[in-house]
Amino acid sequence: MQSLRFDNTFVRDLPGDPDDGAQRRQVHGALYSRVQPTPVVAPQLLAHAREVAALLGIDESEVATPRFAQVFAGNALIEGMTPYAANYGGHQFGQWAGQLGDGRAITLGETINAAGERWELQLKGAGPTPYSRTADGRAVLRSSVREFLCSEAMHHLGVPTTRALSLMTTGEQVVRDMFYDGRPAPEPGAIVCRVAPSFIRFGNFELPAARRDSALLKQLVDYTIRRDFPELYAEPGGGEEEALYAAWFAQVCARTAVMVAHWMRVGFVHGVMNTDNMSILGLTIDYGPYGWIDNFDLDWTPNTTDAQGRRYSFGQQAQIASWNLSRLASALAPLFTSLDPLHAGLQTYVDTYKTAERLHVAAKLGLTECRDEDVELMHALYVLLHEYEIDMTLFFRALGEVKAAAPTLMLFSEAFYDEAKRGASAAALNDWLAHYTARIKQEGQPDEQRRVRMQAVNPRYVLRNYLAQQAIDRAEQGDATAIQELLEVLRHPYDDQPGRELYTQRRPEWARNRAGCSMLSCSS
Repeated sequence: MQSLRFDNTFVRDLPGDPDDGAQRRQVHGALYSRVQPTPVVAPQLLAHAREVAALLGIDESEVATPRFAQVFAGNALIEGMTPYAANYGGHQFGQWAGQLGDGRAITLGETINAAGERWELQLKGAGPTPYSRTADGRAVLRSSVREFLCSEAMHHLGVPTTRALSLMTTGEQVVRDMFYDGRPAPEPGAIVCRVAPSFIRFGNFELPAARRDSALLKQLVDYTIRRDFPELYAEPGGGEEEALYAAWFAQVCARTAVMVAHWMRVGFVHGVMNTDNMSILGLTIDYGPYGWIDNFDLDWTPNTTDAQGRRYSFGQQAQIASWNLSRLASALAPLFTSLDPLHAGLQTYVDTYKTAERLHVAAKLGLTECRDEDVELMHALYVLLHEYEIDMTLFFRALGEVKAAAPTLMLFSEAFYDEAKRGASAAALNDWLAHYTARIKQEGQPDEQRRVRMQAVNPRYVLRNYLAQQAIDRAEQGDATAIQELLEVLRHPYDDQPGRELYTQRRPEWARNRAGCSMLSCSS
């Protein structure tokens, strides 16, 4: 780990809080506060992602050492680390929430790997910061397991995401009111080391804009482009300030569209798309009460806090991303003499999402191109999947096995959650299947070629909530092997893995309404 080379531009190039310490406070005129992680009693490594360790240049032999546990639990620093918590605001459930900031996350620094890539290392659950408000800055094991696993699962699915290096237990208890029902209880504490090129979010720009601090806003925008979007300087007009800002905002919009389209492709529901949980790089960030669609339902949300309004439901995600980008556009408006470039950026989001959606429709159906009627065919399928309570992942995986000359509904027998609905679905599904096979016959692809292409985009394995909860249950009893076993499966989500069929099964009935296996709270 001594080979880690740090170049901490965020704290070097941007204004920081003149006050030290973790006491709660409003921080003005600064984009971060220096704060040290709070040491824990007994750090122990539960799991790590070997690909991320390699990405950072950390040898596997180092991961098993006590030194690794000390550093990535926040008990020790490596030379060059300059810990801080970022200051930002955000819109939460559609309402401006004011200053928020890193309440339980502490960035250790920015390291440059052997390939010249910049990676920010951040500990989640490392103790209080000035932005912890009434919380303790800690995280519990259940939410930490979920973040660790999902960060890596999404990467292997091909979805833009932050990564996770390590998962540590702390040897300490953390008190949480898991169901917000007035019955707090102690739970095992844990810390995740998150890794990303940048953890800057929409909310970082919203806060100075809300405070009418245009100079600080401009400083942050200039820094973000310089560090994270340097290629924009080479574009036509890149030397002119407003043109540069316009190109940057359009890039943010396009990346966000691509990310959300991937969510929809694999059936992922973020669950808490507040503007402070939206990455400026178009990465999936802040894995809280997320979930994967089991029985297909565009109106489903994994977040108990969102159960009433369903603002962040599966089918709303593209619209909410657009709304969040409009909040970012409003924050950036003081930097423009005309709002036209910002409107153009928002249109870029619409256009990019539509293009990505059509690409995914074609890919999921095994088509070489997407016609308008193919979009209609997919939407008709969605209606049937919802009406007959059919598992999204299992259905699309089985769809690749369809023979154009002899389609059969038997391929989908494992995808139904209700036997009565399965029986009632036969006529409608056969009719849809007839339209589908007529379409694939038009393309004339061999069945095997189409199957291979479909398997590359329709995953066999996803991180269903009940699978994560089973791993959490075992970890809370002192057995962390399930975490590593599940991570191994999720490393190859598109491959058939003989002997691991247990991980492909639809959500069992016992998990339908069990806490952690269906919906979750924001408690962590």
